[in-house]
Amino acid sequence: MAQGRGSAARGSGAAVVALVLLCVLLHGEVAESAVYTVGDRGGWSFNTASWPRGKRFRAGDVLVFKYSPKAHNVVPVSAAGYSSCAAPRGARALTSGNDRVTLKRGANYFICSFPGHCQAGMKVAVTAA
Repeated sequence: MAQGRGSAARGSGAAVVALVLLCVLLHGEVAESAVYTVGDRGGWSFNTASWPRGKRFRAGDVLVFKYSPKAHNVVPVSAAGYSSCAAPRGARALTSGNDRVTLKRGANYFICSFPGHCQAGMKVAVTAA
């Protein structure tokens, strides 16, 4: 009977070790995410299209768009929307002036949909590994 209890205790110990390892791995994934302010100190403004150059983004990283909500917005768009500077009908514009967007794997496109702003360079494309 003592042998039965010992094997049960060993089995629960293994479960605890597995749970601890899982928590460490999950924490490592969260800790690896980086936060980037689009446009750096200048924030989300004109001529930010080149801002991503030299940066390495990963899925799960966060982009922070800082801007005056009276003057600008942020609209996630497709590649076609980025190229044509057109937000699709019903697109949800972010308008807080301090918007946080978590990057998905692959290409992520953003424009300002205020008239003429995207055409003047207020757009950014970020590719996340």
